[in-house]
Amino acid sequence: MSRANTIVQPLGSSFRDPSGFLFRKDGVLYRQVNQVHKEDYQQLMDSGLYQNLVAAGLMIPHREAPFDLALNESAYKIILPEPVTFISYPYEWCFSQLQDAALTTLKIQKRALEFGMILKDSSAYNVQFQNGRPVMIDTLSFESYHDGCPWDAYRQFCQHFLAPLSLMSYRDIRLGRLLRVYIDGLPLDLASRMLPRRSRLSITLLMHIHLHAASQSRFADKQVKTKRRVSKRGLLGLIDSLESSIRRMRWSPKGTEWGSYYDVHNYTQDGLQHKQQTVAHFLVEAKPAIVWDLGANVGIFSRLASEMGISTIAFDNDPGAVELNYQECISKGEKKLLPLLLDLTNPSPSIGWHNEERIGLIERGPADAVMALALIHHLAISNNVPLDRLARFFHQLCKWLIIEFIPKSDPQVKRLLSTRKDIFENYNQDNFEYAFQEYFKISRKQVIRDSDRCLYLMEAHD
Repeated sequence: MSRANTIVQPLGSSFRDPSGFLFRKDGVLYRQVNQVHKEDYQQLMDSGLYQNLVAAGLMIPHREAPFDLALNESAYKIILPEPVTFISYPYEWCFSQLQDAALTTLKIQKRALEFGMILKDSSAYNVQFQNGRPVMIDTLSFESYHDGCPWDAYRQFCQHFLAPLSLMSYRDIRLGRLLRVYIDGLPLDLASRMLPRRSRLSITLLMHIHLHAASQSRFADKQVKTKRRVSKRGLLGLIDSLESSIRRMRWSPKGTEWGSYYDVHNYTQDGLQHKQQTVAHFLVEAKPAIVWDLGANVGIFSRLASEMGISTIAFDNDPGAVELNYQECISKGEKKLLPLLLDLTNPSPSIGWHNEERIGLIERGPADAVMALALIHHLAISNNVPLDRLARFFHQLCKWLIIEFIPKSDPQVKRLLSTRKDIFENYNQDNFEYAFQEYFKISRKQVIRDSDRCLYLMEAHD
């Protein structure tokens, strides 16, 4: 096929590294390795490091693609990486996900040194979650290691991993969302000021955050003529120090709003079972390959999809619920379920250079099916989002929609209205169906036993 008949799209997230870049051609993702990275790429492949990392599940595999796919004369190789099911970002991860991504990065760094290589960068964006575990996705992050050279990516690791983890652990779990503002990592001087004084009692945090930040400030306006030599033993000691510090960090979900929702829900046992059966039947009818569960809580209904072999993204705004969900994924070895943090009233936007480096939620869709269970009343009443706007939003996200309407007679809605004036005259089932029928065809409708709640299976209009 000639170039004129193809669609080529260089990725907005892949322009900073002269070693190469990602691009899409006719919907397929490729990576161009440039001539400047030829020796490092060949060392990665010939040394056995690539095979070691892939076999250990630490790196996305790839295969070489035809060279005539190259986009310019700088190309050395074109490779075809294994597709990642869903691209997520560090500001969408729970505490343990960011912690596991950090430990994975350090594990890869140790293995690289064994093969005479080193990570030239340690961005959290080089890690994605695939088959339930964090993996390296950037083939171009490796370069030859020369004895005595320091780890140039040390500061980046501290900004992308250590600083946010320490703030989440020592201060407030919500501070992890600062990564959405500082996409190049949290400034160490800011982290140092925000951390409590007791954090200085930790030798590793004192060295890697507080003294590191002070050193950056001291030498900010001074030219450093030569880099301080660091032995390989010293470099391994630095990695071990970072690793032990990150492993010791803890955060336990407690006091968050919906982490224990299903302990206090308003379904009878028969009603909950009926809801699960109905959702499962709707999934069978829709036959989706990818499901987004919006407002997934701890993932009870997400697992109805993932246990059918459907790749499922379980979004929730509560960090406690996402943490518990992820911990269960790890304990069960689940490969089809990815819990993520998401505030639907302020979803992840497209940000970074030209608003293209990190793409927004809608741009990462559409999903084959979206589940919105026990969710609409929160958006419509707690956040004053009109029903027609909700319908239009969901229409952008999916082909199939499994959605639950909860009327004002329900105890959960009564609780929401108990502390505010009821200005929601249009919030009723007839208006709900009217608003959504503009964008969807109602295929199935089922009242849940022992309740006034109703489940719908809807198919989007073309």
